[in-house]
Amino acid sequence: MKKDTSWNDVAKWYDSVVYDEDSYQHKVILPNLLRIVAPEKGMKILDLGCGQGFFSHAFAARGAHVTGVDLSPDLIAIARVRAGHNEEFHVAPSDKLSIWKDGSFDVAVIVLALQNMERMKEVLTEASRVLVKGGKLIIVLNHPAFRIPGESSWGFDDVHGIQYRRVDRYLSDSRREIDMNPGRGSTVHTVSFHRPLQSYSKSLAHAKCAILRIEEWVSHKESEAGPRKVTEDRARREIPLFMCLECVKLA
Repeated sequence: MKKDTSWNDVAKWYDSVVYDEDSYQHKVILPNLLRIVAPEKGMKILDLGCGQGFFSHAFAARGAHVTGVDLSPDLIAIARVRAGHNEEFHVAPSDKLSIWKDGSFDVAVIVLALQNMERMKEVLTEASRVLVKGGKLIIVLNHPAFRIPGESSWGFDDVHGIQYRRVDRYLSDSRREIDMNPGRGSTVHTVSFHRPLQSYSKSLAHAKCAILRIEEWVSHKESEAGPRKVTEDRARREIPLFMCLECVKLA
């Protein structure tokens, strides 16, 4: 039986995490996305893997018409409660967007969701299809070079007083079952997919999209006072948490 990779089973908990004012979504990703997407009145934006609509609502608040798509009925229900008049939300897989015609959207975003989608090539192909020619596809990921489920971790070199990021495997595509509610004794799991940068590049080329720029975003958090604070904060500033791909549809 195929594993459901949606976050439906932890919808309420995930909603509270995202809307925490100190969350990465709130402090790091949203300001950067608003800068890159530059939503405005009349712009048509597709938010794939939209969850509870955190980013959709922010785009819509700036005048864009936003369509959100997610596999989780519970998260879509939450999104609809908060929706304004220029937002609509659908329960659907991101690799099957047949209810929308070719060229229906100006911008498509996939924020911290593509890494949980098994059929990446199909998702990107569908996202490209529903974009206008020259439309933007914005993808935000946990950084695939430094955050590999089960294959990367923080380490500390006591001799040199350096915190470092250990990476045990990178080039191989992999899948890993992960705890959806870590630290709370949860038995609810999903699947995360690791792909190296070349896998994203090749899949985007197949979807007739070109990468315009890559940005890497670091954590806004700081360590508490202590003997390792300086080196921990330095490592946090130098080793990015997230990667953003700004792409354009070529044809």
